Amino acid sequence: MQPDSRSEEGTLLIALRAGDPGAFERLVREHAPRMLAVARRYLRQEDDAEAAVQDAFVSAHRALPGFHGESRLGTWLHRITVNAALGLLRRKRRLEREASLEDLLPRFRSDGHREAPGLPWVELRESRLEQAETRRKVREALDKLPEIHRTVLMLRDIDGFDTNETATLLEINENAVKARLHRARLALRTLLEPHFGGSDA
Repeated sequence: MQPDSRSEEGTLLIALRAGDPGAFERLVREHAPRMLAVARRYLRQEDDAEAAVQDAFVSAHRALPGFHGESRLGTWLHRITVNAALGLLRRKRRLEREASLEDLLPRFRSDGHREAPGLPWVELRESRLEQAETRRKVREALDKLPEIHRTVLMLRDIDGFDTNETATLLEINENAVKARLHRARLALRTLLEPHFGGSDA
C-alpha cells in the first residue's frame, strides 16, 4: 500500500468511527461496486447479491470499532462480503442431493484407468483467457455445480482462501473442504472439456 493511500484510509477510518455520514457515503461509493462483483460470484440472483452487499455494509458498520487497519479496507470488506453472501446462501439453502454431482465425475475401470478419458486441454493464451466468451463459459459451468461444491471452489480457487479459512467460513471441517474441492474440480473439468479439450477446441 502506498503511504498516501494508507494515510487516506486512516483518515477515512477516523471519520467513520466518529459517525461522519459523509465518510460512510464515501465508503459505499468507493467499495460497493467491487463488493457487488464478489457477491455475484456466490449468488445467482441479482437481488440476493445486492442484499448481501447491504448486509455486508451493516456488518462493517458494526465491526468498525474492532477494525484497526491491519489490512486494507477493501480486503476487510471483501471478507465481510463473502461472509454475508455465504450467510444468505445458508438461509436460502434447499436440500440438495449429493448425487446431482455424480454424472459430472469421471468413472474408472477396475484396473484404475479412466473410462472414456477426456482429450488433453490445450494451453490457453493469456489473451484468450481474458476473452468474455471464455469467462462466460466458465461462469455457466460453475453455475451448473451443486451449491455446496461451487461455493468451496469459489472460496479456494477464485477468492484465494486457504483450507482452514474455507472450513471456518462454511462451518465444516478441513477434510470436507478438501473432498468437496476435489470433486468440484473434477466436475468443472468435465463441464469445460467440450470447450477447451483438444486441438479443435
